[in-house]
Amino acid sequence: MSTTPAQTTTTEAPSATPGAPAATLAATDAAAASPPATGAPAAPTTPRPAPQQHRTPPVLTPLGLLTVLLGAALPMIDFFIVNVALPTIDHDLQAGPAMLEMVVAGYGVAYAMLLVLGGRLGDMVGRRRLFLWGLAAFGVTSLACGLAPDAWTLVTARVAQGAASALLLPQVLATIQATTTGKRRARAVSLYGGTAGVSSAVGQVLGGLLVSVDLAGTGWRAVFLVNVPIAAAAWLLAARTVPETRSPHPSRVDGAGTALLAVTLLTLLLPLTEGRAAGWPLWSWILLAVFPVAATAFVLVERRAERLGRTPLVPPSLLRIPSVNSGLTMIVPFTLGFGGFMFVIAVALQNGLHYGPFAAGLSLAPLCLAFFLASLAGPRLVLRFGRRVVLAGSLIQGVGLITLALTVQAGWPEISVAGLAPSMTVLGFGQGLLLPVLLRIVLSELPMTQAGVGGGVMVTTQQSGMALGVATLGTLFLSLLPSVGTRDALLTALLTQLAIVAGTTLLALRLPRTVR
Repeated sequence: MSTTPAQTTTTEAPSATPGAPAATLAATDAAAASPPATGAPAAPTTPRPAPQQHRTPPVLTPLGLLTVLLGAALPMIDFFIVNVALPTIDHDLQAGPAMLEMVVAGYGVAYAMLLVLGGRLGDMVGRRRLFLWGLAAFGVTSLACGLAPDAWTLVTARVAQGAASALLLPQVLATIQATTTGKRRARAVSLYGGTAGVSSAVGQVLGGLLVSVDLAGTGWRAVFLVNVPIAAAAWLLAARTVPETRSPHPSRVDGAGTALLAVTLLTLLLPLTEGRAAGWPLWSWILLAVFPVAATAFVLVERRAERLGRTPLVPPSLLRIPSVNSGLTMIVPFTLGFGGFMFVIAVALQNGLHYGPFAAGLSLAPLCLAFFLASLAGPRLVLRFGRRVVLAGSLIQGVGLITLALTVQAGWPEISVAGLAPSMTVLGFGQGLLLPVLLRIVLSELPMTQAGVGGGVMVTTQQSGMALGVATLGTLFLSLLPSVGTRDALLTALLTQLAIVAGTTLLALRLPRTVR
């Protein structure tokens, strides 16, 4: 392996206290290496190895930051890119409703189940290494999705793609935490938050464009095949620009905790996402009954592991940090509403307003642009106004939902893409103020030693919330379609999301008043 700047900074200094500035470590090493003062008796010394280059605090360059954000965007885009391609997949593969939901749910469930484990593995073996492995696996599984000859093969490849994403994504936040400080970290986290929200909208815009263009007759397959060259380019960039970091005190994988977390998420997400399409069979009710038992067992096992001095998969002490607790509590309802909205609007625009895939994706472009601009303003605003930025973002999001509901009520079924633009812009601006700041709050008090697991827990919460949104708001919308029609089903989903936003606004009052 060639020696590059990305490969010489291999570890965080093991003597560092959590969150200690890099300058302190440098000063300590310099003082220890300096000769004694003139006239002072020379103390007996033992040979000390020369300072190693790998102890140099790793620094993430702007190109390195761009690279990890590109890596973060890929799995986020892929969660949503398939939404506008579902009708074409159904036509080509004769998939049927249940299989189509598996295409979406299989990715999301595997993704959410393995995210915390991915963060822990990055802490142990190196975040850059896991990032590269994840990129390679994501590219290979995307190719498998694009070449799938039938629906079952596509579902299997999507599950594998979700697992690859779980290796990739936790390394992004952990790398940012380990290689940036102060204003650089605040800006990097805000850009990550902006990437998270924008990627969701870009996924559907890009998906619609690719299906409409029908590159070389690939149709829906292009939404997966496009990942292959992007993942390859990101891999080459990451190999040269992303520094290697790992936890100074890596611990073994918590096998029992990993298994119980997987069972907990599986028994909740699988029946909620697949139960309706399958006609609520007996297995779906059995899994839902197992969920609270598995969740309780997971909590007890993790508490016992921490009490015995072991390192659990999700340390309960992590959830007792005020910023982590209040932030995660707010992320759940926000992402539930966001994920549900993205699914519902894609179906409503195509089935109700008869938009083509490109028009359905293009209608979200104003949301995407407003989200990005708001996420750039967030770092400056939060320094002055603290948690009030989150409150304002939540209220603006509510105004956007009300505006969209009024537009649907008054203009259906003759609403144009331009007619949707004002409400989408307001909605995206509110969400862009909220999500990046919320992610920054969760990470603000996180010890450096728990950067990987903390990032994994946060992203797991985020992805589980979006999967729950598809399952709950999506199921509500689809179940109402036959009886009340697309317009009224959409209005019901929007008003339900508005109620969720009201609860999210109240939860914002639990956030820390100031944000570091």
